[in-house]
Amino acid sequence: MLEIAERIVAFAAGIAIVIGIILSAVRTFVLPRSSPAILTRLIFLTMRDLFSIFEKRATTYEQRDRILALYAPLSLLMMPPVWLIFVLTGFMAMFWAVGSRSWYEAMRISGSSLLTLGFVPLDRLTDVLLGYSEATVGLILVALLIAYLPSMYSAFQKRETAVTMLEVRAGTPPSAIELFQRFQRLRRMEKLGELWISWEIWFAELEESHTSLPALAFFRSPKPSRSWITAAGTVLDAAALASSALDIPRDVQADLCIRAGYLALQRICDFFGLPYNPKPAPSDLISVTRTEFDAACEQLAGAGVPLKPDRDQAWRDFAGWRVNYDTPLLLLAAIITAPPALWSSDRAPKRRRPPTLKLGK
Repeated sequence: MLEIAERIVAFAAGIAIVIGIILSAVRTFVLPRSSPAILTRLIFLTMRDLFSIFEKRATTYEQRDRILALYAPLSLLMMPPVWLIFVLTGFMAMFWAVGSRSWYEAMRISGSSLLTLGFVPLDRLTDVLLGYSEATVGLILVALLIAYLPSMYSAFQKRETAVTMLEVRAGTPPSAIELFQRFQRLRRMEKLGELWISWEIWFAELEESHTSLPALAFFRSPKPSRSWITAAGTVLDAAALASSALDIPRDVQADLCIRAGYLALQRICDFFGLPYNPKPAPSDLISVTRTEFDAACEQLAGAGVPLKPDRDQAWRDFAGWRVNYDTPLLLLAAIITAPPALWSSDRAPKRRRPPTLKLGK
């Protein structure tokens, strides 16, 4: 009776392991919404800790960037082997439970079925059914990763196209001050509305892609000086400055761009379990100081950019916008080790990974 109970428990545990792996794969590769999987998160966090060992040896940002460029791709490639190991273990328990065989023999049968090697014959009906099931699960897991990669790289390409175009407008590293200076020199200040519209769309796509395909957040730009998070911070600061400090016709599209931006960054922070205040007060402190704001205004004035005369009110309005995305921006810049950029990664906290295994809100 004890042996029968052990086999029943082993079979149930094997089914639970296999179902858990299938659900993890579905959440990671198939479900079109933010649905974190514990095993996927563990793989990425473990790989991040391994990469941090090599990252500490780097003496320049360029060296760290070259090391971290491999982090997300290798983490993705680690997922199928880990999943297959768990599937092998689960079916090994089931093969042991339905036959009078040793654990070693059960492992051989499971491995032969999973990898479709066929070197172990399956004679009984239960073994045949389990073997076919295991081979099917293994093939599906590999196929999901293969189908997943084109979608990811398509989203990556769309993201990076806008980041690259921003370099033309805002310099390297990108800066909201440089953006306005260039627009003023080109006499295109009236065209700022087009920028806000295109980046509102970009932020909406960013939220969708970086929560349903979270590994995208760690895919680095082709150039070490570029990053999606510093580009996001530049556009948000530019829109906030345009709404608060620039003496130009009010454009509600700038406000909509800011809202789309801070909501996208907050949703991504939710996914990674990064703590922030979702409803900050306009008077809450931000990482940009009044001195830095005044210096930026002086630079803009020197370039001929029209500014509002009431500098105090402009600062309050700017801080009231910035407080919505200040903490999410800095936290995301920290966990992806973004390149130095004004008012974002240059003041990010020294944190290299999500602080907990929290699975989102």
